[in-house]
Amino acid sequence: MAGNQLINYDFRTAGQARTHHGHVMRDLGLKIISGAYAENTILPGDAELLERFGVSRTVLREALKTLAAKGLIQPKAKIGTRVLERAHWNLFDPDILVWHFEAGASAHFLSSIVEMRLALEPEAAGLAALRRSQAQLDDLFHWVEKMGNARESAADFVYNDLQFHIGIAEASGNPFMRSISALIEVALVTTFTISSPIPNSESHVRSVARHAAIAEAIKAGDVDAAKQAMRVVIEEGAERVLTAGQTAAKAFNV
Repeated sequence: MAGNQLINYDFRTAGQARTHHGHVMRDLGLKIISGAYAENTILPGDAELLERFGVSRTVLREALKTLAAKGLIQPKAKIGTRVLERAHWNLFDPDILVWHFEAGASAHFLSSIVEMRLALEPEAAGLAALRRSQAQLDDLFHWVEKMGNARESAADFVYNDLQFHIGIAEASGNPFMRSISALIEVALVTTFTISSPIPNSESHVRSVARHAAIAEAIKAGDVDAAKQAMRVVIEEGAERVLTAGQTAAKAFNV
Protein backbone atom coordinates (compact mmCIF):
# COMPACT_ATOMS: atom_id res chain seq x y z
CA MET A 1 0.00 0.00 0.00
CA ALA A 2 1.51 3.34 -0.98
CA GLY A 3 1.80 6.23 1.48
CA ASN A 4 -1.63 7.09 2.82
CA GLN A 5 -3.20 10.54 2.55
CA LEU A 6 -4.38 11.36 6.08
CA ILE A 7 -7.71 12.97 6.70
CA ASN A 8 -7.38 16.50 8.09
CA TYR A 9 -6.19 15.29 11.47
CA ASP A 10 -3.02 15.92 13.49
CA PHE A 11 -1.68 12.97 15.42
CA ARG A 12 -0.73 13.75 19.00
CA THR A 13 2.88 13.05 18.01
CA ALA A 14 2.88 15.56 15.12
CA GLY A 15 4.12 18.58 17.06
CA GLN A 16 7.69 17.37 17.46
CA ALA A 17 8.03 16.94 13.67
CA ARG A 18 8.10 20.74 13.42
CA THR A 19 11.41 20.93 15.32
CA HIS A 20 14.79 20.31 13.65
CA HIS A 21 15.27 17.22 15.79
CA GLY A 22 11.77 15.97 14.99
CA HIS A 23 12.16 16.59 11.26
CA VAL A 24 15.38 14.56 11.07
CA MET A 25 13.95 11.79 13.24
CA ARG A 26 10.75 11.54 11.18
CA ASP A 27 12.56 11.52 7.83
CA LEU A 28 14.92 8.75 8.90
CA GLY A 29 12.17 6.85 10.74
CA LEU A 30 9.89 6.86 7.70
CA LYS A 31 12.70 5.65 5.46
CA ILE A 32 13.43 2.78 7.85
CA ILE A 33 9.77 1.79 8.25
CA SER A 34 9.16 1.96 4.49
CA GLY A 35 12.23 -0.14 3.73
CA ALA A 36 14.14 2.60 1.92
CA TYR A 37 16.78 1.88 4.54
CA ALA A 38 16.50 -1.89 4.82
CA GLU A 39 16.99 -3.96 7.94
CA ASN A 40 20.63 -4.85 8.68
CA THR A 41 21.97 -2.10 6.40
CA ILE A 42 24.14 0.84 7.45
CA LEU A 43 22.73 4.38 7.41
CA PRO A 44 24.59 7.08 5.48
CA GLY A 45 27.44 8.60 7.47
CA ASP A 46 27.15 11.69 9.63
CA ALA A 47 28.74 13.96 7.03
CA GLU A 48 26.17 12.98 4.40
CA LEU A 49 23.25 13.32 6.80
CA LEU A 50 24.47 16.70 8.08
CA GLU A 51 24.66 18.00 4.54
CA ARG A 52 21.25 16.61 3.63
CA PHE A 53 19.37 18.02 6.62
CA GLY A 54 21.40 21.17 7.19
CA VAL A 55 21.36 20.74 10.97
CA SER A 56 24.01 20.79 13.66
CA ARG A 57 25.85 17.66 14.73
CA THR A 58 24.09 17.92 18.11
CA VAL A 59 20.64 17.84 16.47
CA LEU A 60 21.61 14.84 14.33
CA ARG A 61 23.03 12.97 17.31
CA GLU A 62 19.87 13.60 19.34
CA ALA A 63 17.68 12.34 16.48
CA LEU A 64 19.77 9.19 16.10
CA LYS A 65 19.72 8.64 19.87
CA THR A 66 15.91 8.85 19.86
CA LEU A 67 15.64 6.37 16.97
CA ALA A 68 17.98 4.03 18.82
CA ALA A 69 15.77 4.24 21.92
CA LYS A 70 12.81 3.18 19.76
CA GLY A 71 14.72 0.08 18.67
CA LEU A 72 15.12 1.12 15.03
CA ILE A 73 18.89 1.57 14.86
CA GLN A 74 22.08 0.67 16.69
CA PRO A 75 25.35 2.61 16.43
CA LYS A 76 28.44 0.47 15.98
CA ALA A 77 31.93 1.83 16.58
CA LYS A 78 34.06 1.88 13.41
CA ILE A 79 31.13 0.41 11.42
CA GLY A 80 28.36 2.98 11.46
CA THR A 81 24.69 3.05 12.42
CA ARG A 82 22.94 -0.19 11.58
CA VAL A 83 19.19 -0.53 10.95
CA LEU A 84 17.92 -3.20 13.32
CA GLU A 85 15.60 -6.02 12.36
CA ARG A 86 11.88 -5.43 12.82
CA ALA A 87 11.80 -7.74 15.83
CA HIS A 88 13.65 -5.05 17.81
CA TRP A 89 11.27 -2.19 16.92
CA ASN A 90 8.99 -0.90 19.66
CA LEU A 91 5.68 -1.23 17.81
CA PHE A 92 3.78 0.37 20.70
CA ASP A 93 5.77 3.57 20.24
CA PRO A 94 3.42 6.33 18.95
CA ASP A 95 5.89 7.59 16.35
CA ILE A 96 6.56 4.12 14.93
CA LEU A 97 2.84 3.45 14.67
CA VAL A 98 2.25 6.73 12.86
CA TRP A 99 5.19 6.16 10.52
CA HIS A 100 3.78 2.76 9.56
CA PHE A 101 0.52 4.43 8.58
CA GLU A 102 2.20 7.27 6.69
CA ALA A 103 4.50 4.86 4.86
CA GLY A 104 1.50 2.73 3.87
CA ALA A 105 0.72 0.06 6.45
CA SER A 106 0.16 -3.40 5.01
CA ALA A 107 -3.11 -5.28 5.43
CA HIS A 108 -1.28 -7.67 7.76
CA PHE A 109 -0.08 -4.80 9.96
CA LEU A 110 -3.57 -3.29 10.16
CA SER A 111 -5.06 -6.72 10.98
CA SER A 112 -2.50 -7.10 13.74
CA ILE A 113 -3.61 -3.80 15.26
CA VAL A 114 -7.22 -5.00 15.21
CA GLU A 115 -6.19 -8.24 16.94
CA MET A 116 -4.43 -6.27 19.68
CA ARG A 117 -7.46 -4.05 20.16
CA LEU A 118 -9.72 -7.10 20.44
CA ALA A 119 -7.36 -8.59 23.00
CA LEU A 120 -7.28 -5.49 25.20
CA GLU A 121 -10.19 -3.09 24.74
CA PRO A 122 -13.11 -5.43 25.55
CA GLU A 123 -11.35 -6.24 28.80
CA ALA A 124 -10.94 -2.51 29.49
CA ALA A 125 -14.67 -2.01 28.90
CA GLY A 126 -15.48 -4.87 31.27
CA LEU A 127 -13.27 -3.41 33.98
CA ALA A 128 -14.81 0.03 33.42
CA ALA A 129 -18.25 -1.48 34.08
CA LEU A 130 -16.97 -2.47 37.52
CA ARG A 131 -14.77 0.48 38.42
CA ARG A 132 -15.95 3.63 36.65
CA SER A 133 -16.75 6.76 38.61
CA GLN A 134 -19.79 8.90 37.89
CA ALA A 135 -17.57 11.60 36.43
CA GLN A 136 -15.93 9.08 34.09
CA LEU A 137 -19.33 7.78 33.03
CA ASP A 138 -20.53 11.33 32.33
CA ASP A 139 -17.48 11.87 30.14
CA LEU A 140 -18.27 8.76 28.07
CA PHE A 141 -21.78 9.97 27.33
CA HIS A 142 -20.39 13.43 26.55
CA TRP A 143 -18.11 11.99 23.85
CA VAL A 144 -20.92 9.89 22.41
CA GLU A 145 -23.04 13.03 22.14
CA LYS A 146 -20.18 14.85 20.41
CA MET A 147 -19.79 11.96 17.94
CA GLY A 148 -23.46 12.28 17.07
CA ASN A 149 -23.14 15.94 16.09
CA ALA A 150 -23.85 16.04 12.35
CA ARG A 151 -21.78 19.21 11.97
CA GLU A 152 -18.61 17.48 13.10
CA SER A 153 -15.90 16.90 10.49
CA ALA A 154 -14.23 13.52 9.98
CA ALA A 155 -11.25 14.75 12.00
CA ASP A 156 -13.58 15.88 14.82
CA PHE A 157 -15.28 12.47 14.76
CA VAL A 158 -11.92 10.69 15.08
CA TYR A 159 -10.91 12.97 17.96
CA ASN A 160 -14.19 12.40 19.84
CA ASP A 161 -14.05 8.66 19.15
CA LEU A 162 -10.49 8.54 20.46
CA GLN A 163 -11.44 10.43 23.63
CA PHE A 164 -14.28 7.95 24.19
CA HIS A 165 -11.92 4.98 24.00
CA ILE A 166 -9.30 6.71 26.15
CA GLY A 167 -12.05 7.43 28.67
CA ILE A 168 -12.86 3.73 28.87
CA ALA A 169 -9.18 2.88 29.34
CA GLU A 170 -8.97 5.37 32.20
CA ALA A 171 -12.23 4.14 33.73
CA SER A 172 -10.83 0.59 33.74
CA GLY A 173 -8.51 1.63 36.56
CA ASN A 174 -5.63 -0.22 34.90
CA PRO A 175 -2.74 2.13 33.95
CA PHE A 176 -1.52 -0.26 31.24
CA MET A 177 -4.80 0.13 29.35
CA ARG A 178 -4.24 3.88 29.04
CA SER A 179 -0.82 3.27 27.52
CA ILE A 180 -2.29 1.69 24.37
CA SER A 181 -4.03 4.91 23.29
CA ALA A 182 -1.54 5.44 20.44
CA LEU A 183 -2.48 2.04 19.03
CA ILE A 184 -6.17 2.99 19.17
CA GLU A 185 -5.48 6.39 17.61
CA VAL A 186 -3.71 4.96 14.57
CA ALA A 187 -6.43 2.33 14.15
CA LEU A 188 -9.18 4.97 14.25
CA VAL A 189 -7.45 7.34 11.84
CA THR A 190 -6.83 4.42 9.46
CA THR A 191 -10.48 3.39 9.61
CA PHE A 192 -11.85 6.86 9.00
CA THR A 193 -9.31 7.78 6.33
CA ILE A 194 -10.24 4.72 4.29
CA SER A 195 -13.96 4.66 5.08
CA SER A 196 -15.32 7.60 7.05
CA PRO A 197 -19.01 7.61 8.05
CA ILE A 198 -20.84 10.45 6.30
CA PRO A 199 -22.68 12.69 8.82
CA ASN A 200 -26.34 11.67 9.17
CA SER A 201 -25.70 8.57 7.04
CA GLU A 202 -26.75 5.11 8.16
CA SER A 203 -23.16 4.18 9.00
CA HIS A 204 -22.69 7.34 11.08
CA VAL A 205 -25.89 6.77 13.05
CA ARG A 206 -25.01 3.10 13.58
CA SER A 207 -21.48 3.93 14.76
CA VAL A 208 -22.79 6.41 17.32
CA ALA A 209 -25.39 3.89 18.51
CA ARG A 210 -22.72 1.18 18.90
CA HIS A 211 -20.64 3.47 21.09
CA ALA A 212 -23.71 4.45 23.10
CA ALA A 213 -24.33 0.75 23.74
CA ILE A 214 -20.88 0.47 25.32
CA ALA A 215 -21.57 3.44 27.57
CA GLU A 216 -24.97 2.06 28.57
CA ALA A 217 -23.48 -1.33 29.46
CA ILE A 218 -20.79 0.35 31.55
CA LYS A 219 -23.48 2.47 33.25
CA ALA A 220 -25.43 -0.71 34.09
CA GLY A 221 -22.32 -2.43 35.43
CA ASP A 222 -22.85 -5.25 32.93
CA VAL A 223 -19.35 -6.63 32.32
CA ASP A 224 -20.26 -9.13 29.59
CA ALA A 225 -22.43 -6.64 27.69
CA ALA A 226 -19.70 -4.00 27.84
CA LYS A 227 -17.14 -6.45 26.48
CA GLN A 228 -19.41 -7.60 23.67
CA ALA A 229 -20.42 -4.06 22.71
CA MET A 230 -16.75 -3.10 22.45
CA ARG A 231 -16.00 -6.13 20.26
CA VAL A 232 -18.79 -5.09 17.91
CA VAL A 233 -17.38 -1.56 17.54
CA ILE A 234 -13.86 -2.81 16.81
CA GLU A 235 -15.00 -5.53 14.40
CA GLU A 236 -17.33 -3.21 12.49
CA GLY A 237 -14.54 -0.66 12.09
CA ALA A 238 -12.25 -3.38 10.75
CA GLU A 239 -14.97 -4.59 8.40
CA ARG A 240 -15.39 -1.08 6.98
CA VAL A 241 -11.70 -1.02 6.13
CA LEU A 242 -11.86 -4.44 4.47
CA THR A 243 -14.95 -3.69 2.40
CA ALA A 244 -13.45 -0.38 1.29
CA GLY A 245 -10.15 -2.02 0.43
CA GLN A 246 -10.44 -1.90 -3.35
CA THR A 247 -11.55 1.73 -3.30
CA ALA A 248 -8.70 2.61 -0.94
CA ALA A 249 -6.20 0.80 -3.15
CA LYS A 250 -7.20 2.99 -6.10
CA ALA A 251 -7.15 6.14 -3.99
CA PHE A 252 -3.68 5.38 -2.64
CA ASN A 253 -2.37 4.15 -6.03
CA VAL A 254 -1.53 0.74 -4.64
